Amino acid sequence: MNTRFTTLAAIHRVLGIRTLRLLSLIVLSVLAAGAQAVEVSVLDQGWEFRQMPAPDGTTEKESSVGTSWRAASMPGTVHTDLLAHGLIPDPYVGAPEAGLQWIGLADWEYRTTFQATTGMRDAARSELTFEGLDTFAEVFLNGERVLEADNAFRTWRIPVQGRLREGGNELRVILRSPIRRMLPHVQDMPYRIAGNYPSPYGDEPKDAMTANFVRKPGYHYGWDWGPRYVTAGLWRPVRLASWNAARVDDLQLRQDLVDEEVANVTAIATVDAAKPGNYLMRVWQTAPNGRRTVAAEQRITLPAGTSRVPAPIRIERPQRWYPAGYGAQPLYVFEAELALGTQIVDTRRVRTGLRSVELSRKADGKGREFAFVVNDIPVFAKGANSIPFDMFPSRVTPAQIRRVLQSAADANMNMVRSWGGGYYESDAFYDIAAELGLLVWQDFMFGGGMQPAYDPAFRANVVAEAQDQIRRLRNHPSIVLWCGNNEEEIAWKYWGHGKTLKEADPAFADRVWNGYVQLFDRDLRGVVEAEAGGIAYWPSSPSDDMAETANTPTSGDMHYWEVWGNPARAPAAYLDITPRFMSEYGLQAWPVPRTIDHFVGRQEQRIDSPVIEAHQKFLAGKGNERLLHYIRMEFGEPRDFADFVYLSQVMQAEGIGLAARHHRASQPYTMGSLYWQLNDVWPGASWSGVDWFGRWKALQFHARRFFAPVALAALRKDASTTITVVSDRTTARQGEWRLRVMDLEGRTLRDERRQISVKPLSATRLASYNDGELLGSADPRRTVAVVDLSVDGEAPSREIVYFTEAKNIDWPVSRVQAGLHRDANGTSLDVVSDSLARAVWIDFGDLDVEISDNALTLLPGERVRLRIKSNAAPEALRSSLHVRTLADALSTTSFPRSTASP
Repeated sequence: MNTRFTTLAAIHRVLGIRTLRLLSLIVLSVLAAGAQAVEVSVLDQGWEFRQMPAPDGTTEKESSVGTSWRAASMPGTVHTDLLAHGLIPDPYVGAPEAGLQWIGLADWEYRTTFQATTGMRDAARSELTFEGLDTFAEVFLNGERVLEADNAFRTWRIPVQGRLREGGNELRVILRSPIRRMLPHVQDMPYRIAGNYPSPYGDEPKDAMTANFVRKPGYHYGWDWGPRYVTAGLWRPVRLASWNAARVDDLQLRQDLVDEEVANVTAIATVDAAKPGNYLMRVWQTAPNGRRTVAAEQRITLPAGTSRVPAPIRIERPQRWYPAGYGAQPLYVFEAELALGTQIVDTRRVRTGLRSVELSRKADGKGREFAFVVNDIPVFAKGANSIPFDMFPSRVTPAQIRRVLQSAADANMNMVRSWGGGYYESDAFYDIAAELGLLVWQDFMFGGGMQPAYDPAFRANVVAEAQDQIRRLRNHPSIVLWCGNNEEEIAWKYWGHGKTLKEADPAFADRVWNGYVQLFDRDLRGVVEAEAGGIAYWPSSPSDDMAETANTPTSGDMHYWEVWGNPARAPAAYLDITPRFMSEYGLQAWPVPRTIDHFVGRQEQRIDSPVIEAHQKFLAGKGNERLLHYIRMEFGEPRDFADFVYLSQVMQAEGIGLAARHHRASQPYTMGSLYWQLNDVWPGASWSGVDWFGRWKALQFHARRFFAPVALAALRKDASTTITVVSDRTTARQGEWRLRVMDLEGRTLRDERRQISVKPLSATRLASYNDGELLGSADPRRTVAVVDLSVDGEAPSREIVYFTEAKNIDWPVSRVQAGLHRDANGTSLDVVSDSLARAVWIDFGDLDVEISDNALTLLPGERVRLRIKSNAAPEALRSSLHVRTLADALSTTSFPRSTASP
């Protein structure tokens, strides 16, 4: 049954229906008024789908799924509907990817029948809205074609007054293959613009990539962390709305001035009036404490059609919204109420936080800064890049989004960059980010390569998309930047494609670049300036705002992939680059064994097994060679696949931690560190800290420490160690730092303590030592420097300095003891080691267990108590408990390559 909301239904919910007489009185009293109110139906029931016959009467798949109609989910995608009927295997388990490419080459049809009420059929205005059509779609209502869509990111609105009939109304949507639609055009081009990742499966030629010609999520065509599933579907809701008076289409809360004393806000209602006349617009304000008041009220005369109605609002002593770690996140609710006579004809509700936001680009003697300033506080951005949460976005739930974003907040992050190769996230993403105090750097959906922006129709389509998305998202307080694209400027300037195209066809190359400049430096900048309410625009990442040189450490943001991208660069090279703002850097790791077990059996878990390579997308499945190279640099040869997985996580966590601490220690010159990447789109090898199931890798536990509000950075470079304390706090803190030099069994060679006052919003150098000053005559293979920080009201911070690679350290045979205990507060785990235990990892096999900390380094004799959350019985926890350390994994045994051993 279709879900329907009406003013009458709202009255029923408020008053209740106690008797038939009372019901009759209510109906009679609102009958005339009800004809004026907006009536909305969500068309989410009764949908069916089928594969359409190819022009020759066949279907794409050899063993065809046929053209029979089957039940479909709405919203949904072709892949998830086929999976629900058991017509395809789970796309995430095993290696089915090659065998599922026929889906992206086929055309698909969806249909439903819905009832339209008398009020809807007779209404002056009726509008059918598709919030997400992926992608080339033909829409038919009662046999009449009413829309041809070509952009998965746009909201498509179709006037249907006079087209609704009594009884059933049939709605059909035909979805054409984006590959087949675009391939002839691309193949006809004498010279082609750059794509991203060519298909290894033959569904399109490697030299004729179609993805960048289609306004569709780019990652569907495959990326170096996810599979290629070129899906189609109605991936966001479909709605039917009807009205006779007026509808509030949009409510913008433009924050003109927000400071400690006052917030001047302009509430701008966009109203579509079917009936011209004199209306009353009232704006209600609900403060964070729940107090509801009238913030603005005015009588307006509306002509027929669309009008923008501004209403000034003044809030004294506003409760301002802050990023995590800098203050609280109070949220206000504003509701525009439109009345005709005595009847409320429509309302629009918006939740937002009040804050001032600026992207500071002040010039200094070395270039220009790149810093986000919120409520006059310069914020050091700590976080990661987020990618889509699933290959099939219609099945992403708010709970899944919250789990990942909560993980970001729990790791002391205050920013995520919503990357441009996916899709604009649901409102739930931004609502949750606002609640958690996570700033959002928002890319437009351009993930790389080059676009056909030389085509005016393509640009116009993108401008309409940008208007739709900015209007949908602009009230979310978390969004602090709109960015044109990901890596397209540097790809053209430095990765060879621009040079090659200029040599082959200079005139076409000029058209391509001029189209790029028009779209990303003028068109999108203009839309942001007009629609985004004062939020800054940045044309690409990385960029220096279209200056001749991009990706420079002196100005703008940077992506640094020399580590990982260039095998000659060890993670220590992170210390060689000091950027203004590092918006991408990363190292890969495999997820925890339980996640790997989900898609491949233990007998197939080898570095070069077909299924493992299918879930390693870097270098088209050969990325494990690069990963193994980085493991060998620091740790030597893993003994088996389990150690390979474990060491990949240790390498990733320690390498990213080195970079992040360097960035934080370099403030205020450096004002941001966003590593690649936060989350996963499916289970497999990637650069993430949180896997597809929401399980933390070692990196996420490390991030909680290296992104702590007050933390140490002990950075060793060229045989010299510099110790810095960094603070995000807005007030000074008192504390103590301690330096110890000890051997691996705990014998102390040096111990000193110093009192400090930690300055607010700062990085303060405490001391510098060369190796000789720290070691004296001690053996560097058996000695470490331990730096501890204790600050009032803050979690303790510790850095351990090693004087050689882990593979060269003379690790003692350590005994790590772990014991479970239960008390009134729940279950705890005590862990202690008799010698230094690096990279201690605790897991419970197949049990669902949350542990308060992990990926630890224990000093000799140090006891750590961890909290455990699980529904498992204590006996099951004890029998499943497993603890490993770095010393356990280091061996000279050769890595098993093509054997069935784990």
